[in-house]
Amino acid sequence: MSTLRAGLIGAHISRTGLPAALDIMCAQAGWSLEFDLIDTSAMPDFDFAATLTRAQAEGWTGMTVTHPWKTQARAFAGDGMLPEVAHLGASNTLVFGDTVVGHNTDYSGFRAIIAGLGPLGDVVVMGAGGVAEAVVPALRISQRPDAHVGLYDPDLNKATSLAQRCGAGVHVLDQSELGAQIDAAHGLINCTPLGMAEYPGSAFGDFDLSNRVGKWAFDAVYTPVHTPFLKAASQAGLTILTGFDLFKAMAVRSFQAYTGLSVDQATILPRLDALKPE
Repeated sequence: MSTLRAGLIGAHISRTGLPAALDIMCAQAGWSLEFDLIDTSAMPDFDFAATLTRAQAEGWTGMTVTHPWKTQARAFAGDGMLPEVAHLGASNTLVFGDTVVGHNTDYSGFRAIIAGLGPLGDVVVMGAGGVAEAVVPALRISQRPDAHVGLYDPDLNKATSLAQRCGAGVHVLDQSELGAQIDAAHGLINCTPLGMAEYPGSAFGDFDLSNRVGKWAFDAVYTPVHTPFLKAASQAGLTILTGFDLFKAMAVRSFQAYTGLSVDQATILPRLDALKPE
């Protein structure tokens, strides 16, 4: 029996459903799973690169990476990023072997879940961290050329760097512009940690979301699934895409990256629904 040996590095990850999702897919494929959670929230001196180097030397299959380490994972992969995601500034899946191969299943997963929305229109994205490094480039590929992304982050340098890498159509917003841009936008996206149990609140909490029937919202947070932002967006009539939708798409693509196996999504996705957080 083949064994998938991997882990997850991130802060406040005790509620992650990834090990259970991978276990479901491993069992379907006749594999076993060994999976470690490496919660860095209480590790001020955590050495990211040394941990990955040690795991690779010990023969691990790879490592999944989440907030706040995705940009460091991209740097660790270096020239080993897959060509289709080499333009991204973050990686969330590193596959080990003689070399390290960097994947971004947030990017491929997000492209999959927005495919059914139709025209995406103008979008406002809150947050320019690791998940935004996947979401914003995925938006630009999926939007019409004349559509725009307004990007806000309290860290202006971070937002500016991401916008410059994405090119035309992505504009950094300052706080004074947010209300008008949110009112005009067709889609609203939260790529901040706000909404997680450890980071209460909503990045859109100060803004009026009413009368938005026919528009859409996505929150990258999936624990809980129904964040304060998505609750407000739903009440305002927006079509909702949840972080759990992205989680399922990401988990399938992570399993494929780790194992090289195909996945019968018609069979697996309903089984992954059982992992939906309350």
